[in-house]
Amino acid sequence: MAVTNRDMANAVRALSMDAVEAAKSGHVGLPLGMADAATVLFRKFLKFDPTQPDWPDRDRFILSAGHGSMLIYSLLHLTGYKSVSRDDIRNFRQLGANTPGHPENFVTKGVETTTGPLGQGIATAVGMAMAERHLNARFGDDLVDHKTYVIVGDGCLMEGVSQEAITLAGHMKLDRLIVLWDDNSVT
Repeated sequence: MAVTNRDMANAVRALSMDAVEAAKSGHVGLPLGMADAATVLFRKFLKFDPTQPDWPDRDRFILSAGHGSMLIYSLLHLTGYKSVSRDDIRNFRQLGANTPGHPENFVTKGVETTTGPLGQGIATAVGMAMAERHLNARFGDDLVDHKTYVIVGDGCLMEGVSQEAITLAGHMKLDRLIVLWDDNSVT
């Protein structure tokens, strides 16, 4: 029986709830609320290869709302990244684990950038989209043809750095930057 998007999204939710509960710490709201959208993104749209996490032309996925880190850890585990094992998920937020409380790119393969401070991830995503445009103009679609996806939360969008980054992205018409908003009805 084939795994459906609903099955995978529910697995993301279950892994996230179990990990946060076991750690007695963490945020489960974003993984619960964004599991469906993120699952479809990873299964249908995102261009990546879990056996080559540093492949230069992979699409970039940034979780700007880094407090919801179990979303990305669950997705990396379920899509075959070796950097996040079942034991890593069991050890969420524990010293030395590949699954710290906020995503860290030098700790976990598949995490594109360290996030945590609100607004930092969207600003970094804009920079990545600018880099993609520059490299694409220089080397062409055959070598550089990827997109940058970012999930932001209300808290991210309340920060000045995110507003400046979004304004820059619009001004530069960065059409390969895709922003998904986790609306908590806070702003």
